Amino acid sequence: MFDQLSERLERMMKFLRGEVKVTDKNMAEALKMMRLAFLEADVNYKVVRDFEARIKEKALGEEVLRSLSPAQQVIKIVRDELAGILGGQQKPLLFSSRPPSVIMLVGLQGSGKTTTCGKLARWVAGIGKSPLLVSFDLKRPAAQEQLKTIATSLGFPFYEMTSARMASPKEALKELLVHTANRGFDPLIVDTAGRLHVDDELMEELRLVRAILDPTEVVYVGDAMTGQDAVRSAQAFEEKIGLTSVILTKLDGDARGGAALSIVAVTGRPIKFIGVGEKPDKFEVFHPERMASRILGLGDILSLIEKAQGEADVAETEEMARKLRKQEFTLEDFKKQIVQMKKMGSLSDLLGHLPQVGPFKNLAKAQVDDLKIAHFAAIIDSMTPEERENPRVLNGSRRARIARGSGRPVNEINQLVRQFQEMQKMMKRSVVQKLLGGLK
Repeated sequence: MFDQLSERLERMMKFLRGEVKVTDKNMAEALKMMRLAFLEADVNYKVVRDFEARIKEKALGEEVLRSLSPAQQVIKIVRDELAGILGGQQKPLLFSSRPPSVIMLVGLQGSGKTTTCGKLARWVAGIGKSPLLVSFDLKRPAAQEQLKTIATSLGFPFYEMTSARMASPKEALKELLVHTANRGFDPLIVDTAGRLHVDDELMEELRLVRAILDPTEVVYVGDAMTGQDAVRSAQAFEEKIGLTSVILTKLDGDARGGAALSIVAVTGRPIKFIGVGEKPDKFEVFHPERMASRILGLGDILSLIEKAQGEADVAETEEMARKLRKQEFTLEDFKKQIVQMKKMGSLSDLLGHLPQVGPFKNLAKAQVDDLKIAHFAAIIDSMTPEERENPRVLNGSRRARIARGSGRPVNEINQLVRQFQEMQKMMKRSVVQKLLGGLK
């Protein structure tokens, strides 16, 4: 989402690095580049204006002007202020000291609110909680069906608001609280009514739900693809019913990112989670300082490590490391590595966490064809155990058979074998160099 903004800000940083010292003149030029970058990214004008003023004040301070590397100091100031716009530090989801906690999700229709309920339930279950899902919409009782389907597919309990219950909304909500407490569910995740636009009837219904359930969190779910529309809607929800936090969906899209960079400043509420895909696991805790670093092309190694820790099979990883040391790495092992990496997300996304400067620059910007990686796995699946163990036995007829079995052309099989053999040569050279180094 932030590719265009990152590219523009990288130009600004490159400009500053080329200057011997920071002056009023080159700082004005850098700020102009930054201002245009933010406005083109659809960031709220007032947010841009305030951000620029803070950068200018700090960047032209005595400490920066006298430092040995003023450009680096300015870049650090930009990163810190950018993290500030995004909320400063990561804010955890709140839970009540007296269970059950109630998490009420609000937002416009089509923002991904119902899907987010399922993702949030999966996340809280991952930290040891027992969520209960419910949908409350006086105008569209059928809205329950979507959430019920999601809850069932993820294996979470769902509380059904029947027509009889909905006839008396206040009593139904009180009964829901009793049901949740008596059965030890915590938290209660409530999907609420959504409309195509904010209206008084919708707000009145949400105020009723809030008054009776007394939620620990009232979370606005906004579609990052809608830019400033999401910001204006969030502001309206904050003014009419009051919010505690924000979840932004569709951060994996190709929008310009203005919503993420405006919504905290405009509403005063922190972004706590982001949706980065349709699947239930495409849901991440939001870290403002890490996102600021990624936007500036400085990478997000911590999130990459956390992804690896969450998905990696420790025993399998240790076994793979042993095989690499002993040069016993086979095509079957290569396929296992592909599967493990795919669990962490697309390879392009993983590489995007690397800094776009220094030794990682070329790797971070590499264009990876995730479909080709999947094709490689299909080719390996079509091989016999002997062929996976020793690709040297792959003659013309064997390659033709594998091509038929995998549905891929022979030239892709040749490419896979060639890349695997290159990898083996690199590993062999590495082992030899270590041995020679030990003899010195």
